[in-house]
Amino acid sequence: MRNLTKIITLILVGLSDHPQTMNGLFVLFLLIYLMTLITNLIIFFLVLTDHHLHNPMYFFLSNLAFLDMSYSSVSGPRMLFDLVTKTGSISFPACTAQVFFFVSFACSEVLLLSAMSYDRYIAICHPLHYTQIMSWRMCSHLSVIIWVFGITYSLVHTLCSLRLSFCGPNSIHSFFCDLPHLFQITCTDPTINIVLMFALGGSVGLTAFLFTFLPYVSIISTILHIPGKTGKMKAFSTCTSHLLVVFIFYGSSFFIYLVPTSANMFGVNKLFSVIMALINPLLNPLIYSLRNNDLKAAFRRTLNP
Repeated sequence: MRNLTKIITLILVGLSDHPQTMNGLFVLFLLIYLMTLITNLIIFFLVLTDHHLHNPMYFFLSNLAFLDMSYSSVSGPRMLFDLVTKTGSISFPACTAQVFFFVSFACSEVLLLSAMSYDRYIAICHPLHYTQIMSWRMCSHLSVIIWVFGITYSLVHTLCSLRLSFCGPNSIHSFFCDLPHLFQITCTDPTINIVLMFALGGSVGLTAFLFTFLPYVSIISTILHIPGKTGKMKAFSTCTSHLLVVFIFYGSSFFIYLVPTSANMFGVNKLFSVIMALINPLLNPLIYSLRNNDLKAAFRRTLNP
């Protein structure tokens, strides 16, 4: 039997190993992270304090803002720390915790985007019954279900990852820990974990994908029958903002979790990891705030009470 030495410290390779490049990346991603926190905090604060925004659509948007802040904080500060210290060592418990929170927030965001799609469907296709169907009770129940399911889903994968042993190369070709990264360096057969990730993740992802996009068949049909250009433009503006966020999130998730990663694909995988973990949480509030007159009006009311 082979004598295996268990590794308890892993190395995050990061985005670059050149000192000058690392300094430039630190400045860039520090600005991105700060902008992510500021823009999402503004949206969260506006929805919380402005009574004009106290409706289901903005309730879900405030949940998305909170998720994006949490999401980017899983990998952002750690990456900034590694860029400053020029070291990427991370303990296995810290790596496992990072996996748990990242998967939890990612799963919750997938479900939240589906809930937002359902909200738009009811608002546009059944406007007379909107307040009755999308009551605060309904919204709060959906929010609790989303968060509990996200945590439970992540806990299943995290607990299963504890069966993995690491005794060989301990370098993770990314700037944060994620399930596919652990599968690449484990000396334990990860087949069970990979099957679980594809089976469970595929089922959740496909279901959420269908619940997100199928309502838009009815939504687009209803919008086309709305009399007047103003009503159509407002409805299309809200829906295109949501769809743009969905496409960016699903696109980056597809390349990270479903496309096999080989040695010559590390660079592409890092790019989509950056988009998913750091860029997407910044784009979400910008997409919604720049295209949303209600948010801009609430911001002006806050500045000029």
